[in-house]
Amino acid sequence: MNTRHPDFVTVDMRGLKAALVSRAQARRESVSVLVRRAVTRELGQSESVPQLVVDTGCLGASHVPRVKLPIRLTNAEARRLAVGAHIAQMSRDAYLAGLITGVPALTTGASRTAEIVELIKSNAKLSSLNRNIHTLSRLLSQGNLQQARTYRDLLDTLDGDVRRHLAQAAALMADLRPRGSSTETTHRSNR
Repeated sequence: MNTRHPDFVTVDMRGLKAALVSRAQARRESVSVLVRRAVTRELGQSESVPQLVVDTGCLGASHVPRVKLPIRLTNAEARRLAVGAHIAQMSRDAYLAGLITGVPALTTGASRTAEIVELIKSNAKLSSLNRNIHTLSRLLSQGNLQQARTYRDLLDTLDGDVRRHLAQAAALMADLRPRGSSTETTHRSNR
């Protein structure tokens, strides 16, 4: 329920309505925004950031209040937003927020789905390494050195395999984080 009570003024435009509506459409904004800007200028007041209506009934997972933000898009732009959100497997609002904050996985053109598939493959490989290490440990504890030698190559490449997996996971996580965040800056400067 909206508890705000905006101030309304009814004005006889005396033939200016069509031009006003046309100008608002050209600027891709509402007539109200255009009129408020003109009145603000006429009154000699500085333009302020538009007040946003906080929707207290819609708290995200982080319990941060969300605002309802009406935006105007062309049909083609709205379709691109919907398709992009669908491909990214995100809601339209989460997708748009990710674009605004510059989440690389959404803004670089890289396929987020392909990156996740590669990480899943790497997880599976790491899981098989874990099983092989347990088998090797069991063979060594049984004193079965002959069979344990078959795992020698595994030990030689283990460090590189784990490091590659961690680098891949870190890169994917970085691509899911908004640009300019302090943790990303720290991560990139440590490379």
